[in-house]
Amino acid sequence: MKRITFFLALLMFVNITVKAQSKSEKQVAAAVEFLKKAMIDGSRESLEAIAGEKLSYGHSGGKVETKAEFVEAIANGSSDFVSIDLSDQTIQVLGKTAIVRHTLTATTNDRGVPGNVHLHILTVWQKVHGKWVMIARQAVKKPLKQ
Repeated sequence: MKRITFFLALLMFVNITVKAQSKSEKQVAAAVEFLKKAMIDGSRESLEAIAGEKLSYGHSGGKVETKAEFVEAIANGSSDFVSIDLSDQTIQVLGKTAIVRHTLTATTNDRGVPGNVHLHILTVWQKVHGKWVMIARQAVKKPLKQ
């Protein structure tokens, strides 16, 4: 009887833990979607709200931007996302920090020049005052097939 009680208590603990992780992962996923929409819309207000104050935003070509530079480039259209599709997304929550990886496929119109990008993205998120904000991002070009 003790074994059954112990097993049921363990099962309840695991179930509560999984739900807590699941809730955080859902919150991070929602923040990623908010960022995606803000990048397509070019909304300065939304971009400033989702980006952490000390954001380090790395591009696949090696350029690294601050929060102000990231927001300005998208808001003024020099970096213009027409559409963004995210796939193969994974989210790992570690307390108040989350690591998100995904593949980004996008149609762009940077400075009026149409283009397409296919990148692997790593973002790091931090929970600040109950809200997930992006504190780091790094993109790399998809490797050529070997």
